[in-house]
Amino acid sequence: MNALVVSQIDYCNAVLAGVHDVYLRQLQRVLNAAARLIAHKRKYDSISATLQDTLHWLPIRQRVEFKLSVLVFVCSTWHPPSYLSTMRQPVAYNAGHRHLCSATRGDLAVLATRTLRYGPRSFAVAGPSTWNSLPTPLRSCHRASAFRRDLKLNSLSKRITSTLVTVSSCKSG
Repeated sequence: MNALVVSQIDYCNAVLAGVHDVYLRQLQRVLNAAARLIAHKRKYDSISATLQDTLHWLPIRQRVEFKLSVLVFVCSTWHPPSYLSTMRQPVAYNAGHRHLCSATRGDLAVLATRTLRYGPRSFAVAGPSTWNSLPTPLRSCHRASAFRRDLKLNSLSKRITSTLVTVSSCKSG
């Protein structure tokens, strides 16, 4: 199932950032059907607890945010291509904004867009917006494996309790 279905859902799903729920529901149905097949559930059985507790799969919208966050993390820790590194500018780089709280938190500058439909969905806008919504301790992580693990734990815990999980492993970079 991971090789055939889940990998296809995750492939390039960062382009789905900001898409209306109508389009994401179709992918969520595919993911739910795959989970039902793995868990040997019937068609109308509830699958949300199995997705989260047994399979540790995120819903489609959170999978997209996870992928965007990982892409921004990769751009900030390694040497990304120049077209990606120019899209990821910290607020503190702008001399007029260094005194802002967002500059001290390490937020990224979100570019202004001319269109309302496609502009906010571009990586230059959706990536920094998703990154800025992460907890500060998570953003200060330096190891990719710890970042991915804690990001997934944070996403799963937000789904359960709508509170942020304490990130301990990233503090010791």
